[in-house]
Order: sequence, then C-alpha cells, then structure tokens
Amino acid sequence: MDFSPLPTSSLVGAFLLAFPALFSIVNPVGASLIFDQAMTGRPREQRRKLAGQIGFYAFLVLLGSLLLGGYILNFFGVSLGALRVAGGLVVAIRAWGLLMDPQEHEDRKTSQTEPVQSHEDVAFFPLTMPFTTGPGSISVAIALSSQRPTEGAAVAPFFIGAGLAAALVAVMVWLFYSASGRVMRLLGPSGARVLSRLVAFLLLCIGVQIIASGAESLVAKFMTTHHG
Repeated sequence: MDFSPLPTSSLVGAFLLAFPALFSIVNPVGASLIFDQAMTGRPREQRRKLAGQIGFYAFLVLLGSLLLGGYILNFFGVSLGALRVAGGLVVAIRAWGLLMDPQEHEDRKTSQTEPVQSHEDVAFFPLTMPFTTGPGSISVAIALSSQRPTEGAAVAPFFIGAGLAAALVAVMVWLFYSASGRVMRLLGPSGARVLSRLVAFLLLCIGVQIIASGAESLVAKFMTTHHG
C-alpha cells in the first residue's frame, strides 16, 4: 500500500498541506477562550455577530496572503527554493516558540485584545488583526504559497485546495468564537494549553517539510547549473 503524500499540484494534496498549517497557527479553539474573556459583558447576539465578521475578515487575510504573498516575493527576485527555505524556517521557529512556551503566546494574544472594551468597531482591529490572523498567520500563508507548483496547469488546483483550507479555518473561527463560552467550560485553560502544544508540534513538522522541499529544489538547481 502506497502511503506517500499527495502532490501539492492536486487539489486534495494542497488542501491537506494548507489546512493543518493554517489551523495550527490560527488555533481557533485556543483563541476562542481568549475571545470569550475579551467579550465579557457583551450580549450573546453581539458576540455572534462579531464572530461572523472576524471569520470573514480572517478568510480574506489568509486568502490574500496565499494568493499574493509568494508572487510578491518572487517579484523582488527571491527564488521559489529560497522562499520555501525561509518560509519553512519562519514556520518552524514560530512553532517551536508555541511548543516550548504556550503561556507567553497566550499572554501576547490577551494583550492584543485589550482595546476591545473601549471601542465598538473591533471586528477587524484588533480581533482579526493581529489577534486571529496576525503576522504569524500571514507568514505561514506565504510559506504555503511558496509550495505552489511551477507548471501552469497545476497552479489552479493548488490555490483552490489552499483556498478551501483557508475557508474551512475561517468557518472554524466563526463557529468556535460563536460558541466560546461552551468551549471555555469544556476545555478550560489547561486543556487549551495541551491542544496548543499538539498543534504546535504539527506546525513544526510542516515547517521542516517546507524547508526540506526548498532545500531539495535549491540543490537540484545547483547540480543542474554546475553539472549541466
């Protein structure tokens, strides 16, 4: 039986690469607990409305980063191999920080929601950016964008698959934020920390995989140039 991973040029392969990475860095389950604390004193209807807006904005941020990030860096002369190695390093380093010190990450997230109590229009700032999809999520999305195939016909399935992954993560943000009170009662802070460590390890593995694919393409290019 063949257990080799699906190529990223396929729609399903792109989805299976992008979804765990985006889910791990956004972590809608853990973030919903902080969202619940930030929303203390606000009526349930307003929470649900905000959750829907945040989910929609998060989708736009992730999709924009996926579609444009890699091409923008390519425009500045960064090769796809170099982009993969750099992006994978960013993902792996961020994942390592989440794995080793999830409490620091939680404290930073909590401090990002401080302006919530004093402003009404908080759906985009600070609850979408930087709380839900901040620099970390954007850098992961750009790193995923670097995994796109080089041949033209396979690019569309890749971006459709990655776009569907971004959409599913955004839907999960909406659902978990809407039910943040129930998630809080079910998981609690310690349960959220355990979950955060699990998804951080998964993100670390994805980061290493992206580095490996980038290094492979750089070595192949070097060999072709010097032995061609």
